[in-house]
Amino acid sequence: MRDIAINLRARSDQRDLIDRAASSLGRNRSDFMLEAACEKAQSIVLDSTFFSLDGAAFARFSALLDAPIQPNPALDRLMARQPLWEK
Repeated sequence: MRDIAINLRARSDQRDLIDRAASSLGRNRSDFMLEAACEKAQSIVLDSTFFSLDGAAFARFSALLDAPIQPNPALDRLMARQPLWEK
């Protein structure tokens, strides 16, 4: 249950754009805006997550990052394909 209000000001053209997008997804403005804001917030939080390691764990982590890449035939095939936007 929602029990907190979040208020913001927008220009009428911004509101109209949001309403059009929400309507195209069958949602109301509030649901659309809350979902969009939460998706963006989650992306930012996940991109900026900090983690700490002790010395031994950091050494293992660094070794994994520095290790040579293992052969991956499926990735090689994918990377060899011409992208659709270049066709």
